Amino acid sequence: MSTMLALTQIEQVLLWGLIATFAMTTILQLSQGLGLSRISLPFIFGTVVSGNRHVANVVGFLLYLAGGVLFAFLYYLVFASVGRAGWWFGALLGLLHGLFLLTAFLPLLSYVHPRIASEYDGPIAHRRLEPPGFMGLHYGRQTPLVTLFGQVIYGTLLGLTLQLPA
Repeated sequence: MSTMLALTQIEQVLLWGLIATFAMTTILQLSQGLGLSRISLPFIFGTVVSGNRHVANVVGFLLYLAGGVLFAFLYYLVFASVGRAGWWFGALLGLLHGLFLLTAFLPLLSYVHPRIASEYDGPIAHRRLEPPGFMGLHYGRQTPLVTLFGQVIYGTLLGLTLQLPA
């Protein structure tokens, strides 16, 4: 019986992690299309493995979806360790996740990403992508707001939908 329950929870995290990732990605790509931000995290992830823009978009989207599902498992582990879930707790985790992404992860990309130019040296032949900079501000003034909004929606959906074992 407990094996069946664990399998159901895994399926639940997979399903809602995918749905939450789709929602967050839609918000971020919509903000790019509307000119609020120029950042595309799937494209940035894809360019880690390919310099071909078409391949990078497809591979990056698949990597981004996989990463979103993996993060859903981390959110679930946090919910389970605290013993509570809910929209507000998920939103709070999403906000913290977004703040970490904007203040720590994005600024470090130019040091580890093979195709992102350095903040200090500028672009060279194989490093032509603009570095995101602190809070992703190099990709537009609204980038921090739309990124945080997307992350909060992601966490809120997970907090609403992931059921903890009784």
